[in-house]
Amino acid sequence: MSDHDPALSAPTPDSPVESASQTVTSASAPKASRLGLVLFVVYLLLYGGFVLLNAFDAETMETIVFAGLNLAIVYGFGLILVAIGMSLIYGLKTVDEAAATEASE
Repeated sequence: MSDHDPALSAPTPDSPVESASQTVTSASAPKASRLGLVLFVVYLLLYGGFVLLNAFDAETMETIVFAGLNLAIVYGFGLILVAIGMSLIYGLKTVDEAAATEASE
């Protein structure tokens, strides 16, 4: 039986990878890379502040700041929310830039 459908076969190392949701084109890659680095540095500073505060002033992290929660919990959840927000910003910006680059070509 040679009813083999090539669309259902596994890709080989030599076959090109096609993606329906290719978000970053080669023209928008430098902007996406720059944005990624900026977001990384911002998050690194926020996380570094969290670590340094825990390491050198742990008593401050015990301070109740919101609804009976201490600073460590609020800061930790804040870091999680900031990371989610940054990933959304990065995703939306790179898709928008890729669409604008494709439209101008």
